[in-house]
Amino acid sequence: MFKDKSKTVMPSSTGNETIIAQGVRVEGDFRSQGDVVIDGEVVGSVETQSVLHVGEAAKIHADVKAESAVIAGEVVGNVMVGEMLELLSTSHVTGDIVTGRISIASGARMNGRISMEDGTPVSRGRKGTEVTPQEDAGE
Repeated sequence: MFKDKSKTVMPSSTGNETIIAQGVRVEGDFRSQGDVVIDGEVVGSVETQSVLHVGEAAKIHADVKAESAVIAGEVVGNVMVGEMLELLSTSHVTGDIVTGRISIASGARMNGRISMEDGTPVSRGRKGTEVTPQEDAGE
């Protein structure tokens, strides 16, 4: 009769989760060790050593670093993801992306460069140099 509510929808690697709800605006440098869910607005920078979820209503004007990320909203800034980046059909990213793996759904909008690199700086337990998005070198 009752469903088991002990199952979580989003896997959490650290047990900690920070939620920036719709209608909330954060300005400045935002850092977290645990999972981060953004449905509001962030201006500055966002960094987590875990999973980042950007909701459909979210607006991020910041550089983003995460171990893995799912983006459904708007990101204006460079995105660096150590493992897997998933751009859902409602996502709109303006900026360069550096990631280990990427999935782009039909309808997702991306304006910038995409680099597939192992050893991005947010990756834990990997050897490698820090990878930064390239400046336009007059190509």
